[in-house]
Amino acid sequence: MPGFDFGILKEEPMAPSPSVLVTGATGLLGRAVYREFQKSGWFVIGTGYRRTRPNLLRCDLTDEEAVRGVLQEYKPDVIVHCAAERRPDVVDRHTQAAINLNVHATSTLAREAAACGSLLLYISTDYVFDGRNPPYGEDDSPNPLNVYGRSKLEGEREALRHCPGALVLRVPLLFGEVESASESAVTILWLKVQESAESCTLDHCQQRFPTDTRDVAAVCRKLAERARQDPSVRGVFHFSAKEQMTKYEMAVAIAQAFNLPSNHLIPLTEQLPESTLRPTNSRLNCSRLELLNLSVQPRPFTLAIADALWPFTPDKRWRQTVFH
Repeated sequence: MPGFDFGILKEEPMAPSPSVLVTGATGLLGRAVYREFQKSGWFVIGTGYRRTRPNLLRCDLTDEEAVRGVLQEYKPDVIVHCAAERRPDVVDRHTQAAINLNVHATSTLAREAAACGSLLLYISTDYVFDGRNPPYGEDDSPNPLNVYGRSKLEGEREALRHCPGALVLRVPLLFGEVESASESAVTILWLKVQESAESCTLDHCQQRFPTDTRDVAAVCRKLAERARQDPSVRGVFHFSAKEQMTKYEMAVAIAQAFNLPSNHLIPLTEQLPESTLRPTNSRLNCSRLELLNLSVQPRPFTLAIADALWPFTPDKRWRQTVFH
């Protein structure tokens, strides 16, 4: 046929998979983020430190030379910085170690990300707000009540200062697939639910928005993909589930999800003095993410918590055999 070459057609070379470095890949959120990017075809490098396992890099993020070495070797397209000391009481007890990880390590990562052209996505928290006037938009003034919130806010500022185009994603209380029930402040309530022989008082004042790590991970991936295409996607974003619950209400919902009694759970309606102050209601307004169509529909709490806690039920072997 005139004008057509019947010779051997050359295949277009396949574009290499984009690469992502996930810090804290052994942690509650990091594990979910690692899996989300992996199943979406990304080349994933995960780092851990104390809980490092096969297929992950052992890297002390407070060691500037170690961080520089990892980034120069892999030059990831994206860095999702999940690693943090996220327990407010622990931050109060071990303040300098927490600041080293939450602030100084973030500063190092941001500088090295900028040097090697990586997009940085920093995971932050609703605890940057004082909880007195919710909901909080991305541009509302932070006013953290505790050292943890202040350390994460400083981490945000370091990320945005050293890495132009960085993303900050603030999220609330998280739960998901846990290695032990005590790994999340949500799943630890399972232990209270099971102690049905004795009455148990639980806070019924502080309002929380428990959010599944799988949903956060999906938002991280969508944000990273869009920001790589559109440099105007940068700065601070919020993501949160919509169900507002106290610890008491979470525990009752857990009991109902597993058809367990909850009459031993007693709501505590008086705000008791705490060693570590926490915001009463730091609900996040997530409109910026939603306007860009980068949000996801949060999983209903009852279904999501059942997924997280099934392995700790008496029939866990059957559940894991069938579903895992």
